[in-house]
Amino acid sequence: MNFIALVAALLLEQVQPLASRKTFSGWMTAYADYFQHNFNAGAHNHGRIAWLLAVLPPVVACALLAEMLSHTNVVIYWAFSTLVLYLTMGFRRFSHNFTDIYQALRNDDLERARVLLSEWRKEPCHELNAQEVARLTIEEGLLASHRHVFGVVVWFIILGPAGAVLYRMVHFLRARWNRTEEEAELGHFGEFARQMNCWLEWLPLRLTAITFAIVGDFEDTIYCWRTQADTWPDSEEGIVLASGAGALGVRLGQPIPRGGEPFDRPELGIGDEADADLMQSTVGLVWRALVFWMVLLFLLTAASLIG
Repeated sequence: MNFIALVAALLLEQVQPLASRKTFSGWMTAYADYFQHNFNAGAHNHGRIAWLLAVLPPVVACALLAEMLSHTNVVIYWAFSTLVLYLTMGFRRFSHNFTDIYQALRNDDLERARVLLSEWRKEPCHELNAQEVARLTIEEGLLASHRHVFGVVVWFIILGPAGAVLYRMVHFLRARWNRTEEEAELGHFGEFARQMNCWLEWLPLRLTAITFAIVGDFEDTIYCWRTQADTWPDSEEGIVLASGAGALGVRLGQPIPRGGEPFDRPELGIGDEADADLMQSTVGLVWRALVFWMVLLFLLTAASLIG
C-alpha cells in the first residue's frame, strides 16, 4: 500500500503540481512563528516545550487517523496516504527551479539565471559567473532532492503518513528556529529543534548517500563522503553534497564572491567543473536514485504480499 501511495503521489504532482504550496508554506511559517513568539524566552527548555507542542499533536492525530482508516477502508487509507505525500514531498517544487536555471544558462542568459538562483537560495547571487551559478544550482538540487523526496520517503516507509508529517515538520522547525539573522533573538530556543532534526536525519542522509553511490560512481562517492563531508560547515548537508559530487564526478563547494570579497567554502567532489551539462547529469542522478528506491520498495511490497 505504501508503494501504491508513493507512485500515486509522484504521478499526481507531475500531472498537477500543488498550486497553493506557497500558501501552505505561509501557514506553516505562521504556525512556527506562533510558538516561537509565545514560548521563546531564550532558553533550551522553552524550545523543547514549544517543539513538543508544535510537532506531537499533528503527528499523533495523523497517526491515529491513518490507523483508523487502515482498519476501516483500505481505499480511503490509500487516498489519505497519497494526500499526505502530495503535501509533504514537493518533487516539482525544486525541479521547476532547477530546470528554469538550466534553461537560462543554456540560452546564455546569465542575468536571468542569477535572478532565479537568488530567489531559490534567498540570497544575492548577482556576482556569480555561469560556472558558479551552475555549481550552486547543483548543490541546491542535491539538497532539495533529499529534503523533499528521499528524507520524506524514508520516514513514510517507517511510520506511514505520520512519518512524512513528522519529517516535514521537524525539518521546517529546524530551519525556521535556527535563522542566523535572528540568532540573538532566538538564543538557545532553536537548539532542541536542531538536535531532533539531526537525530531524524541520521538514517535518511546515509541512505541517500548510499543510493547516490549505487546509481553513480561508487568509489568516488564513498571516497568523497568519507573524506570531505565533515569539512562542510553543516555536516548533514556535507553528506549529501559530498556523496552527490562524487557520484556525478563534479567539483562543488569552493569559494564564491560575496560582497566583492571571496567567500571561502570547502571543496567537495573530484572531477570536472560544474556547467549546464553536469546540471543535466544531476537530474539523471536524482531520477535514477528515485527509480532505484521505487523498485526496491516494490520488491519489498511484493515479498510481503507473497509472504
